[in-house]
Amino acid sequence: MKILHLDSNHPLLQEQLTALGFTNHEDFTSSKEVVAEKIANYDGLVIRSRFSIDAAFLDQATRLQFIARVGAGLENIDIDYAAKKNIHLIAAPEGNSNAVGEHSLALLLSLFNKIPVANEQIRNGHWLREDNRGVELDGKTVGLIGYGNMGKAFAKKLRGFNVAVLCYDIQAGVGDANCTQVSLEEFQKRVQIVSLHTPQTPSTEKMICRNFIQGFTHPFWLINTARGKAVITKDLLEALENKRILGAGLDVLEYEKTSFENLFSSKKIPTDFHKLVQSEKVILSPHVAGWTVESKQKLAQTIVSKIAAHYKL
Repeated sequence: MKILHLDSNHPLLQEQLTALGFTNHEDFTSSKEVVAEKIANYDGLVIRSRFSIDAAFLDQATRLQFIARVGAGLENIDIDYAAKKNIHLIAAPEGNSNAVGEHSLALLLSLFNKIPVANEQIRNGHWLREDNRGVELDGKTVGLIGYGNMGKAFAKKLRGFNVAVLCYDIQAGVGDANCTQVSLEEFQKRVQIVSLHTPQTPSTEKMICRNFIQGFTHPFWLINTARGKAVITKDLLEALENKRILGAGLDVLEYEKTSFENLFSSKKIPTDFHKLVQSEKVILSPHVAGWTVESKQKLAQTIVSKIAAHYKL
């Protein structure tokens, strides 16, 4: 069986697949059109996010048995059409969930303690202790939207902080010893910190909007290590200005290209992005919450294990 790899990954991925009897080919640079012309020669496809796998592409993949994405989600694949073609889809949210949990915590603690602002001030010769008086996490109520692998990893990290952890999820019965599942109404009434751990779907896109924000009883801090399009930047800026949101830690942005490798889909930089980067209430990182040395290996190993399990190897 032949597998085409469209992105570079940890070397163990191809090494172990070869040991299992698969033939591995690479194409990290060709256009989607060029790849589509030869995809009929392959039984498996391993991707990250270089381009979308749509119905037209899948129609040319006449031999394809599986697509494995070395990442948490499958939003760059036409899932429904792949199912019609009997193509097995594999993702690896288990592989980088710990990294995402740690990064979410890092963003939150950095916000509470004003670490990026204080760091910049000191480097510019300013020693402002009172201006940088922090806030303690102890005793707060943290709310997680989405309680899958990522949400569970973050909840586990919060166990030592004497906080109440609530989650809202469209799936029933996902709560556990680390987190209590509640209705959206109770969630918005109680939480002081909101952390997003949702996939990108039509129901989660633009979820954090003006009306949603206004539904909360308490002003809150926002952490987003999920998908950028879940948050409307304009509405976030408005909420920061009127103090409905007290601060935001954003690893992902509304303006990211679908590949996640570049920030903007066009060369024009939105005005709201300029405002975002100028705000001392906002901490930004370049979509790296799940991007650690360890997660690179774990993601690859998860993919190999799932392919092997699918073929009972």
